[in-house]
Amino acid sequence: MTDAQPTRVSRTRRGPSPIFLGLVAIALVSGGALFLGIGAPGIVAFFFVLSAWVITLCLHEFAHALVAYRNGDESVVHRGYLTLDPLRYTHPVFSIVLPLIFVLLGGIGLPGGAVFVDHRALRTRGARSRVSAAGPLTNFAIAIVLAVVLAVGIGVDAPRGVNAGMPHLDFWAALAFLLFLQVTATVLNLLPIPGLDGFGIIEPYLPSTWLARVSRIAPFAILILFGLLWIPVVNTAFFGVILGILSVMGVPVELVGTGYGLFQFWR
Repeated sequence: MTDAQPTRVSRTRRGPSPIFLGLVAIALVSGGALFLGIGAPGIVAFFFVLSAWVITLCLHEFAHALVAYRNGDESVVHRGYLTLDPLRYTHPVFSIVLPLIFVLLGGIGLPGGAVFVDHRALRTRGARSRVSAAGPLTNFAIAIVLAVVLAVGIGVDAPRGVNAGMPHLDFWAALAFLLFLQVTATVLNLLPIPGLDGFGIIEPYLPSTWLARVSRIAPFAILILFGLLWIPVVNTAFFGVILGILSVMGVPVELVGTGYGLFQFWR
């Protein structure tokens, strides 16, 4: 998700932030513990998925910033967007409140950070579109990597299929749920709705009169979208599309459900 340029610029920092490295450490430790069967599976899976999800959020926003930087916007360096620090991508509502609510309660993944891009520095309309597209394409690339890892892992653990029993079922289930979040993030972000990357891709080519009208509903567009997702018919159709994509990718749907159950260990 991208936004307009803010008024303040922070000092330049280089290299991955300590917070990001800490998240990577948490994901590795919790993932290893889940794989080896150490600790309560639900709680360990919760920390693994949540830390890995925030890592992919950072990568999503980093992709926006990197493409913007390569197309002329040097302000992203000074704002610390290339450090993978989640605090640098913070928007009070979109970065914290909505993503946590919908992941914890609805199992819907939506990167909610805000990279403030100086559109005046970007050279072309195509560059602005590429900046917006970089985020969801990153989620999709992560989903493909996870699907390959999952396929190889299941092939080794349960050559006859998921129902044949797997020594590391909890780990693969949590990984399948994380993959599910990446796919939902990709699909939702590509919708041409104000505030989402899909709209950012087409925005440079829209007439100014259209943009003026859209600006009136933009602050509420995402809330309206998620309100619609709570309607049973819309919810069924949306998740039908997501599960269809997962099936094409060769991801066992039952593993996603198991992973979601582990993640919500309090239920």
